Amino acid sequence: MLLPLFTLLLSAAPAEIPALQKEHKVPAVSIAYIENGKLARTEVFGPVKPDTVFQAASISKPVAATAALHMMQHGNFTLDEDVNPKLKSWRVPPPPFSTEHTTLRRLLTHTAGLTVHGFPGYAAGAPLPTLVQILNGEPPANTKPIVPDIPPGSKFRYSGGGYTVMQQLLMDRIGWSFPQIMDRMVLSRIGMKRSTYEQPLPESWAANAAIAHDDDGKPLKGRWHTYPEQAAAGLWTTPTDLALWAIEIREAYHGRSTKIIERSTARLMLTPDQNGRGLGPVIEGTGPTLKFSHGGANAGYRCHFELEVESGNGIVIMTNGDQGGAIIKAVLDSRKR
Repeated sequence: MLLPLFTLLLSAAPAEIPALQKEHKVPAVSIAYIENGKLARTEVFGPVKPDTVFQAASISKPVAATAALHMMQHGNFTLDEDVNPKLKSWRVPPPPFSTEHTTLRRLLTHTAGLTVHGFPGYAAGAPLPTLVQILNGEPPANTKPIVPDIPPGSKFRYSGGGYTVMQQLLMDRIGWSFPQIMDRMVLSRIGMKRSTYEQPLPESWAANAAIAHDDDGKPLKGRWHTYPEQAAAGLWTTPTDLALWAIEIREAYHGRSTKIIERSTARLMLTPDQNGRGLGPVIEGTGPTLKFSHGGANAGYRCHFELEVESGNGIVIMTNGDQGGAIIKAVLDSRKR
């Protein structure tokens, strides 16, 4: 269970975080604290401000899932139908030894049997592939083809590739770019003004973006990598904006908001399957201890969010170093003391 806010702030004391930054060579840490379902305060360490944007890495996935669920509840597709008839630019290849289909539910819960765990991104100046080239594993894509190599529904296997298929599904269905979909269906609806799925990051945003750093604390060449796999890894945001999203999902779950998804959809999203996955987030606990969360790791960035559904207490932590996970773990561990 999450600790009261005053305990949390004392246990994650500012004196501890700078020491950890120095030890793990992480220049910047930005934190948003959520209490009773509201943004309570922010805290930054290093050369950043509360509105400095970071790459959210795989936290892009549950936020992107919200747009898919928004479209689902408006009749664009169902959770359990074959996605291939709705795909126009590309088709999921047939799975081996199975008549099972790739469905939205399986894409969102990493049970579609699809390959490609994650994406390394593209360094500054590298040619960028189209989404179809990424799906097919064709140059200049730097990952293998996204294909089902085990029967859909047979087991959980984390797949950024599955979310890339979902990205193409949403784009084909509505005819907008993915950043447009996310802005119109999710970000702008709840005031996430410091968030974008644009890849590469527009230069107008770059001056207020945290530069990525490697294990040795050195800046990545070109400041950061670009991720055309936007649904899986492409969100730029702040802890404050991510807190707004998490709070909105909780409000929908309790039937107090329908800005993005309705109560019934939010409850589907936060219902765990046998692998502890909701339709996007990781789910832990039940009843009064129900909590949803997700972590993220892009080149030079590490981040995490979690929110307890009943108490409304939670936290969002974003860092700009490959060793940022150690700081995130220390802050989360401090909440248990």
